[in-house]
Amino acid sequence: MADNARVARDFLGSAHVFATAVRDVMEERLLHEVVGPQVSVSQLKVLTLLASTDTHTIGNVAAFLGVSKAAASQTVDRLARRKWLRRIVREADRRTTDLFLTESGRRLLAAYESARAKRLAKVFRGFAPTELIQVADLLDRVSAQIVNHTAKPEEICLQCGIYFRERCLLRNLTGRTCFYQRHRVRNETRGVVT
Repeated sequence: MADNARVARDFLGSAHVFATAVRDVMEERLLHEVVGPQVSVSQLKVLTLLASTDTHTIGNVAAFLGVSKAAASQTVDRLARRKWLRRIVREADRRTTDLFLTESGRRLLAAYESARAKRLAKVFRGFAPTELIQVADLLDRVSAQIVNHTAKPEEICLQCGIYFRERCLLRNLTGRTCFYQRHRVRNETRGVVT
């Protein structure tokens, strides 16, 4: 039993190092290289959310980022000042503002995604696709076990952030509704193309 605990601790240590490398190198540092210090990873997540699922409100952004509406509003304000998103107040309910990605926001995302694709090609060139699929599967299964044993059932978003995947094993394993998927389905029913 002690060996299992040590192996589990070592696995989590490796997973933490991996997560830190992804956050610090593949997100923050790469984003800084592409657009400079004027956009944060949190702001990038909001732009990615809008690009992936069409329109949202500040309440949606707050839920997605796991922050208060006031904090989400500040993030949205910064992005709107830089003209990466636009806000439109709903006619039917003036208290609700819809958020849309602008063309300059789309260009910023395209530049980041292009730089990320180049970096990923270099990082992963020594690995077979089957290896990466197996590791991703293992990480998803371990994450699902952690979430199923510790999370509250009402939690919706598992924070895939800028890495939304059409076929998410974790979403399938936990049975939770994905934030992206929920809005995609709603838009498809309304006839909106995302």
